[in-house]
Amino acid sequence: MLKHAAIFGLALITGACAYQEAGAPLGSQYFGAANENNTAVLSGDRSYRIQLATRFANEVPTTINFDFDSARLDGNARQVLDAQADWIRQFPEVRFRVYGHTDAVGSQSYNKRLGLRRARAAVNYLVARGIARNRLEAVASFGETQPLVLTDQRERRNRRTVTEVSGFVAARVNELDGKYAAIIYRDYVESAVAPTSLSAKTELSEN
Repeated sequence: MLKHAAIFGLALITGACAYQEAGAPLGSQYFGAANENNTAVLSGDRSYRIQLATRFANEVPTTINFDFDSARLDGNARQVLDAQADWIRQFPEVRFRVYGHTDAVGSQSYNKRLGLRRARAAVNYLVARGIARNRLEAVASFGETQPLVLTDQRERRNRRTVTEVSGFVAARVNELDGKYAAIIYRDYVESAVAPTSLSAKTELSEN
């Protein structure tokens, strides 16, 4: 009897060590990365815009290129913009800015106008792909002043537009409050196959 009582007492002591007093702060090991991220954003230690900008740059080509003295979108440019539109469509609360660039051939004033034409061409294409115009800006053009390749000759890599996350739609910014994880993974939820569709496909394949 005493032996059993001792074992029971030891179990109680061991169990007590495994739990904290009610109301005591919990360690970070009890929460996942989503909660850690939300906490950091709400405290100002982390920025939604920076995180989304990083994710956009990692997941989608941000740059398209142009022929010399042209703002025409070729097949490769349209393909990149299609990918951008698909990504942008997932985040209706986010705004984007398109920067136009040129190479160094031509006058600075002409190149600034050309860079802006290129940025507007990209924006117009994204709008045609279903992105609201008020979420896109083509107001900045760096002309020839920010080359990727330092040369005063024709250089296709310098003739480009770059799409970047610029901020949030004012009317929807509150949707992000504490909901970053839900927004980030919304595309996964929406892409899920409905069970009925999956069952129907299975039946068809079996028959």
